[in-house]
Amino acid sequence: MHDDEVIEDHDRGLQHDLQVMATRMMQRRRLLGLFAAGGAGALLTACGGGGSSDSSTSSTTTTTTTTTTGTGTTGTGTTGTGTTGTGTTTSACVADPTETNGPYPSDGTNSVNGTISNILTASGIVRSDIRSSFGTASGTASGVPLTLTIKLVNTNSSCAALSGYAIYIWHCDAGGNYSLYSTSILNQNYLRGVQVTDSSGSVTFTTIFPGCYSGRYPHIHFEVFPSLSVATTQRNASLTSQFAMPRDIASAVYAGSSLYSASVNNLAQTTTSSDNVFGDNTAAQIAAQTPTMAGSVSAGFTGTVVVGLAL
Repeated sequence: MHDDEVIEDHDRGLQHDLQVMATRMMQRRRLLGLFAAGGAGALLTACGGGGSSDSSTSSTTTTTTTTTTGTGTTGTGTTGTGTTGTGTTTSACVADPTETNGPYPSDGTNSVNGTISNILTASGIVRSDIRSSFGTASGTASGVPLTLTIKLVNTNSSCAALSGYAIYIWHCDAGGNYSLYSTSILNQNYLRGVQVTDSSGSVTFTTIFPGCYSGRYPHIHFEVFPSLSVATTQRNASLTSQFAMPRDIASAVYAGSSLYSASVNNLAQTTTSSDNVFGDNTAAQIAAQTPTMAGSVSAGFTGTVVVGLAL
């Protein structure tokens, strides 16, 4: 409506003013009636107050629950610490932080003896049991068995499972050496493998518990790719990060197997807080990066961990 179409109320005469006064009296009587019938709550509702969904806001936090049952060491959260027996763990859906791929990734980003090292392009790298070498190599890594299930979720979509993604993991052997890099196992390619997440967003690797070498907290490296077809170089990865081994399980493994003798002293000298990779992470991030494990040195361990991507 244009300004010149506005009619001022005080120019409408006595009759108009009497009608306005009558209307206001009726409104006042109605409000007084409501107040007498329902009290202050009725009056507040009539005026549009209270807990109406139209005038309030809310936020939700999505969590995932992981239940681990076994005869090993379990605990609260994803730290894997606690008492021996059956345990239930609950953890928030946390986006994993990016970590370095380190000096031994064989993911196309560095060289060994002047040649680019990239196991991701080798035939046979897609496998679940990574304890033995493949191709022309024939060695097998000795150590306490570990079966690790990794579940991939989208932290920006109610922790929805991410299927069809490729996950590459690698880690050192019981003596702290990396295949393809360490002189003693330069011609081996074990403890490296790739798998594609299923409809539940999960993959399972059979490997050994990694040793602890000087200067680092015991860990497993991993890279996540949006598909197997692009899992050919770290440059295509959606996430590069690391898992921190549960300290109580690491202590039991290192003390219980002579294969890990050097790891006992190395573990005593480091924690996740002092580690040059995990040291700047929050408690929630460390919890998310630490698999929940159960089992024994003699029978081996099973572990589960949720990896969060913020997509």
